[in-house]
Amino acid sequence: MTDQLLESLTAKLVNNNYKLTSQRRLILEVLVENSDKHYSAEELYDQVKEINPDVGLATIYRSLEILCELGIAYQLDFDSNYRRYELNLEDGRHHHHLICKECGRIIEFNDDDLESFENKLEENYDFIIKEHRIKFYGICADCQKDKDFEG
Repeated sequence: MTDQLLESLTAKLVNNNYKLTSQRRLILEVLVENSDKHYSAEELYDQVKEINPDVGLATIYRSLEILCELGIAYQLDFDSNYRRYELNLEDGRHHHHLICKECGRIIEFNDDDLESFENKLEENYDFIIKEHRIKFYGICADCQKDKDFEG
């Protein structure tokens, strides 16, 4: 599945008249191999640089911009100083995020009740929802163990 996904994504780049440089391919490989992660540009840079020390941070930023423009990746804005990127798996499942305010951990979740709520909104207001982003900020289980938190 990973090889198939990688080939599909690289084809999307080429079909949209972008060169498939070795650095872009490596960035895609890292994103595909870690599709459950939400990278900052700097974290992605660190991981890619371990494989190819010649990759520059500017290349990471430019590549992420292109990948987002083509819908291959999403930029997630958790606040003005907290941007993350995730691979768009195009599996039709929309997910939401729980963000730990202590450690920064991001947990994805799906909820049928939220999807049902979205359908009711569309029906009740004769409105077509194209996208939505739901983020909950709190304290993850690991951080709760480390410190004494109250709800």
